[in-house]
Amino acid sequence: MQGSSSSSRHVLAILLIILQFTSSIAKTFSHKPYHTRRNTEYIRSSCTTTTYPRLCYRSLSIYASKINTSPRLIAHTALLVTFKASKSTSRLMRKIARTHRLKPRVAAAMADCIEVIDDSIDELQKSIGEIVRIRRSNFVLIMSDLQTWVSAALTDEDTCMDGFSGRAMNGYAKMMVRKRIVKIAHLTSNALALINNYASSQILD
Repeated sequence: MQGSSSSSRHVLAILLIILQFTSSIAKTFSHKPYHTRRNTEYIRSSCTTTTYPRLCYRSLSIYASKINTSPRLIAHTALLVTFKASKSTSRLMRKIARTHRLKPRVAAAMADCIEVIDDSIDELQKSIGEIVRIRRSNFVLIMSDLQTWVSAALTDEDTCMDGFSGRAMNGYAKMMVRKRIVKIAHLTSNALALINNYASSQILD
């Protein structure tokens, strides 16, 4: 009987160890894998060099597995995010211009804004097409083009907002356009900062 009791205690001890080990494994797998944490920390660190770091991290962290820890891929992804937001804004402005009875001055500002944002979209699209072509032999040339085009896109967005200045322009159209244009201007500024980081790193991946 004594041997049987000792054996039972031994089995119970083993079961407790197995249970603790299983629980430990479950906790390990409930946390983000190491590489995912590393990627998101890379994005967070890179975003500290931008003018709008919170927006930068929020807009890019969902692409952590794609970006990895690549200066090229984080810049590329920032361009894609900005391009998508700009296209969405352009569609919204066209809808407002088509479906709302705008005052002549507001309608003119909207038309000008649509035109310059379309220019901005073209410049972002060229940048997206070029960044994937970077090689050691053309690195400096393409980086210069990217910096020029994205800077031009940022200027276009500022030009759009200038057209809506003044109290006479207040109203629904200005409110909706300003909200969107400010966001894409901030995204564009962040993308330019990440491109500048990439240019400084000169890392080909």
